[in-house]
Amino acid sequence: MPTYDYQCGACNHKWELFHSMSAKPVRKCPECGKLKAKRMIGPGAGIIFKGSGFYQTDYRSDSYKKSAAADKKARQKSEGKSDDSSSSDKKSTSKSSDKSSD
Repeated sequence: MPTYDYQCGACNHKWELFHSMSAKPVRKCPECGKLKAKRMIGPGAGIIFKGSGFYQTDYRSDSYKKSAAADKKARQKSEGKSDDSSSSDKKSTSKSSDKSSD
């Protein structure tokens, strides 16, 4: 629910009121009691940025960051091993294709 700014057209009294967007604007001034109040266009909600950047990962917990780093290391190790095995797989497939052509 937003906070709205109001101003009275009769006495120029300004105030803020917190109510839902679907609620009708207030017409009665709390200061003078006249039905001259108008809802003003306000600046809206301020944006608060925390951390060093604006990405979701900037707010991750330390435990998440540690497990992500461990996963990355494990992935790099497995990729290094798979490069060796993939080259041996290529040799074995080329040998099998040579045999089939005989």
